[in-house]
Amino acid sequence: MLVVEMLSTGDEVLHGQIIDTNAAWLADCFFQQGLPLSCRTTVGDELAHLVEIFLERSLHADILIVNGGLGPTSDDLSALAAAKAAGVPLVEHSEWIDVMERYFVARGRVMPETNRKQALLPENAELIDNPVGTACGFSVEINGCLLFFTPGVPSEFKVMINQQILPRLQQRFTLPEPPICLRLTSFGRSESSLAKQFDSLTHPQNCVLGYRSSMPIIELKLTGPASMRDEMEAHWQVIKQGVGDNLVFEGTEGLPSAISRKLREKQLQVAVSEQFSAGLLSWILRSVDGLFTPSEVVERDAQQTLQQLAEQAKQISAQQNVAIGLAIGCFDDGQLALALHTPNKSYAQRVQYLPTNHSLKEKQDVSVMLMLDMLSRWLNQRDVIGQYEWLVQSETWVSE
Repeated sequence: MLVVEMLSTGDEVLHGQIIDTNAAWLADCFFQQGLPLSCRTTVGDELAHLVEIFLERSLHADILIVNGGLGPTSDDLSALAAAKAAGVPLVEHSEWIDVMERYFVARGRVMPETNRKQALLPENAELIDNPVGTACGFSVEINGCLLFFTPGVPSEFKVMINQQILPRLQQRFTLPEPPICLRLTSFGRSESSLAKQFDSLTHPQNCVLGYRSSMPIIELKLTGPASMRDEMEAHWQVIKQGVGDNLVFEGTEGLPSAISRKLREKQLQVAVSEQFSAGLLSWILRSVDGLFTPSEVVERDAQQTLQQLAEQAKQISAQQNVAIGLAIGCFDDGQLALALHTPNKSYAQRVQYLPTNHSLKEKQDVSVMLMLDMLSRWLNQRDVIGQYEWLVQSETWVSE
């Protein structure tokens, strides 16, 4: 089994001034290719530390992906550190000077002299093309470990991984078959409740059931080798049945995207009226596949009945000449009201919000998720009013 690691460089990453999205993306990308990362490390922009960490990790890993430090400025030190760790000089690679000059000419500019630094690479490096930027990727071998040096700009990094580095790995190594990862997302259950239900199950050999909590949803993942596919899929049915009515979607599509797809299939449009969620629901729906959602944010009305809220959902759908109206009412005394108007019926519910330690933003996220769950249930011909562990219905209303 190949030992694959990632090393992120840069003071801004080390000190938390930027979020290392490249590391999360690479971990998922390589996992899907049967190359799960065994270690992720971060180091700042200090030459001695970079050389030290290159040498240290090369003794542990077969493949090390180094990210960042290939720019034209003085704090971009990855190439120099790689040369020192490999015991070779830096040399100017004229072929990359030609690539950069063409890059700038195509944009009507003259290459700044400072960019020549990006062609200074270890003497024994294999150059790796970067079709979308000026940072030259390269690879060197140290202590039997193959190190790939990549730019920190996410768009350049991802292109280089997909188009250059993965093909090299597939050509050089016999890669294991990618593992299977079955996923579902639940809403209205707690992580401890799900764990209590499923941790006593005997899972297929070499398979692991994991949980990921991201308020207000819980994701369940069954991961295992491709050779266990049949056993995993049979076992997955047991887990799905156990989650039952609280299962909101399978896979990685996400509920807003799944709803958008269903609406397009049925040629339906949605209008939104919001009080407590303050426009969050509209923003989420509009951000998915460019879905246009007419919306309004209205003033808080604590005295509004469920029938009145349902009428509000009906009115905005009529005003915007669409089939479906969604209305999130106010949050008052720990209770949240929501309504869904459809071409054949209207549905409304008021729930008691049991958690007392959630922030305003978390409560608004829950209100949006509950509204999306109601809409998803209707689109998939399920009972619109669901059952939740920590949201207790205090009142429901359905039109005739």
